[in-house]
Amino acid sequence: MTRTAHRTVLAATAALSLLLASCGSKGSGAPATGRASGPTTVSGVIVRPRPLENVVRSSGTVLASESVDLTAEAAGRIERITFTEGSHVKKGDLLVTINDDELQAQLKKTELQIALAQEQEKRQKQLFDISGISREQYDIALNQVNTLKADRENLVAMIRKREIRASFDGKVGLRYVSEGSYVAQTTRIASVQKIDPLKVDFSIPEKYAGSVKLGDSVLFRSSDTKHPFAGRVYAIEPKIDPATRTLQLRALVGNKDERIFPGAYVQIELRLRDIPDALMVPTQAIIPVLKGQTVLVRRNGVALSVPVTMGIRTASAVQITEGLNPGDTVITSGLMQLRPGASVEVSVQN
Repeated sequence: MTRTAHRTVLAATAALSLLLASCGSKGSGAPATGRASGPTTVSGVIVRPRPLENVVRSSGTVLASESVDLTAEAAGRIERITFTEGSHVKKGDLLVTINDDELQAQLKKTELQIALAQEQEKRQKQLFDISGISREQYDIALNQVNTLKADRENLVAMIRKREIRASFDGKVGLRYVSEGSYVAQTTRIASVQKIDPLKVDFSIPEKYAGSVKLGDSVLFRSSDTKHPFAGRVYAIEPKIDPATRTLQLRALVGNKDERIFPGAYVQIELRLRDIPDALMVPTQAIIPVLKGQTVLVRRNGVALSVPVTMGIRTASAVQITEGLNPGDTVITSGLMQLRPGASVEVSVQN
């Protein structure tokens, strides 16, 4: 190779090296400098104590305060129905009479026998007083009177079983029999409901079991009326349901206008004691994990994962009962991208 050709090869090699170096500096490899990226900017809130209305929301079922199905204690033919469907009745009102002609006849016969036996006992007593008869003879006459009186009481009780009376003040529903119908002891004649006041059955999570007490205020609304009804808790089941982990409660509610009927489904608001210094965080700050929930907190310029225990939920926030302190800065955005230990700057929201 001549000297001129050798110089040409060297020049071409140098140009190729410069071209490759230029491409490498513009490629997707590691940056030329070792500078670290800056902190990530996220949104957050500063946790401060504030009052919290302690309201538990649930659903429940309306019950009549008293309810009974009218049935006959003794089988027989209905002789008279004295109530009107849908009417109000008073305790003790006669509602249905079942034919008792045979019993009435037996009662009249027994009354005559008692009168005769009493006359016989009177005469025997006079004879006994003058030692005209023995004590045993007199006792037989006296026992006859007492036996017939017991028979009379039994007949009166059987006659009463042919009368169906109202057990309490209430409202009669639809009747399912007519006069002249034969009814057995299992035949449903009608029902009586006491609908003022009403009972409302509902349940709350077991974590509120220590907070609820007799007399706590309850508001409920039915699906067919938006008018709220107010009541009070008057009974608490003394155990937690192990299947649902809830506590069963019962409230008593006035219903003078009879606008709510037993069996209705209602929404419940149970007001417990208010919390004066609750620590609340936005709902979106909560991160579900395998063993509970955590939040990301900025401390010393970095994000830290803190396990928390939640309390009351509202529409947009959650009470934190354990894990946070007043003044902590809780991160509310970028939670999926941040990792514990990452450097962060927080834009605090009011």
